[in-house]
Amino acid sequence: LTTPAPDPSQAYAVFRIPRLHLRVPVAEGVGRRSVLNKGYVGHYPGTGQPGGAGNFALAGHRNSHGEPFRYVDRLVPGDTVRVETRSAVYTYAVDRTLRQTSARDSGVIARVPRSSVRPAFGYTAPGHYLTLTTCTPEYTSRYRLVVWGKLVSARPR
Repeated sequence: LTTPAPDPSQAYAVFRIPRLHLRVPVAEGVGRRSVLNKGYVGHYPGTGQPGGAGNFALAGHRNSHGEPFRYVDRLVPGDTVRVETRSAVYTYAVDRTLRQTSARDSGVIARVPRSSVRPAFGYTAPGHYLTLTTCTPEYTSRYRLVVWGKLVSARPR
């Protein structure tokens, strides 16, 4: 039940966070003009796809262009996140947050996500992960806020 890689800039899933009343399309890529500035949540190319092993990593604006990740800092362990594709619905449970790291901390979107700046944050073993990244503090792009979760269910549509 994994999703194949879509074409660049193409919306291919719906991202939902029930507690935040958020529902937004997911598109391939994290380019500002081609994806993020259209109000989409962007999938980091080269990271896993929904439901697959590894890390399904997403980026979203916090304070502009629909601000889909405006309130992700309010997520707490146990909150659910759903990713709906044509073929399946994947549910992830939030379990960790890194409140601030470098904008260049590529470890947070690695196959086994772990901060390369603050190595106490992240995971140490392979799994089925979800990573959400956005800018912090609000109205700046100086640092990144990272929220992680693990896959808890996958069901066909």
